Amino acid sequence: MSFATRLARFVGRGAPERKSITLTDPGALALFGVLPSASGPTVTVTAQSAMRVPAVRRAVSLIAEAVATLPFKAYAAETREPAKDHPAYGLVHDWASDWQSAEELREQLTLDALLTGHGFAQVARNAEGKPVYLLRMQPSAVSVETDDSGEPSYRVKLADGGEAVLAYHDVLHIQATGGVSPIVHAREAIALTLAAEQHLSGFFKNGGRPSGVIRHPRILKPSAKEKISASWFQENSGDQSGKTAILDEGMEFQEIALKLADAEFSEVRREQVREIARAFNVPPALLYETSRATWSNFEQSHRDFLTGTLRPWIARWQAAYARVLLTPDERARLYVEATPDDLLSVEFAARATAFSQYRSMGVMTANEVRSALNRRPLPGGDVLQNPFTTTSAPAQPDEES
Repeated sequence: MSFATRLARFVGRGAPERKSITLTDPGALALFGVLPSASGPTVTVTAQSAMRVPAVRRAVSLIAEAVATLPFKAYAAETREPAKDHPAYGLVHDWASDWQSAEELREQLTLDALLTGHGFAQVARNAEGKPVYLLRMQPSAVSVETDDSGEPSYRVKLADGGEAVLAYHDVLHIQATGGVSPIVHAREAIALTLAAEQHLSGFFKNGGRPSGVIRHPRILKPSAKEKISASWFQENSGDQSGKTAILDEGMEFQEIALKLADAEFSEVRREQVREIARAFNVPPALLYETSRATWSNFEQSHRDFLTGTLRPWIARWQAAYARVLLTPDERARLYVEATPDDLLSVEFAARATAFSQYRSMGVMTANEVRSALNRRPLPGGDVLQNPFTTTSAPAQPDEES
């Protein structure tokens, strides 16, 4: 959404005189991508400030890098052979342009979608209408418009100040769930984490010690209190922490016991990591929050990451690639698919056991197993025969009842 559109929605389209705002008005923060939080006026959440939270950075990079490194390919639907002669194959598997690989573009657009809600790339075509490269566009420069039928078009701000409108089949569009960044929905959890970091930073800045009280036998003037306080912090905090303190004039230092909230501060920080994990739909163990991890559930976390986190992103990328790189006629005989074989290695033994049982039961043929593994069929692979037994009976073809 463009700045002008957001401004118009805020002040009221067609009647800007109804409401005036200033740049210091808290309500104007959303116009600039700044999300105020309930954690205090000093804590605001933006894509940049959120990435300073290690849990957010880990969740974002984990998803973006996993999607980027998956091998996407264009296949022929009938033979399941890679369609290397089609331009889409090179754009999704090798290079998106002469200067950017397909992996780099996927990572950048997924990052854009996670941080801003949307990722865009323009499709450049040759004189024959075939795609030749994909060029990333800044999300802030693109606004999505739809007609009465729901067909989208994209209004793009150009570098020279002009605008261009691109059709839906000329823009590779990846968006987060609902077109809203997880950072927007989780801004309070992220803000609380930032506030906790500030608190911890101040705690250690003051020597990593609880506060205390200096008792003086006489009533002091405010100026004298300030001098004593300043002298104490100068001599016994920061780099000077741990030095021997000397008090005169009968003064005594009484240390204040650690508060319950401070004593449980570590648990508060762990819970914030879990909250951020929920917002990004990532298992907490993969954000290195392993306080409740075991060998069994850590392996399950990798399976959950594939099925619950990556599957939706893979489906979005496959659909987006097919929409802009394949014509409606080509979609009937070609498709784009990612093969997460490396990610499936954690459950490879279980899958192999299941396929083995299906073969021995006569439920699946060899080619059906190969199809599930995204492998091309082999001659003689359509026979329902138990490969673990030998028999002189002729093999029977797989017939539909």
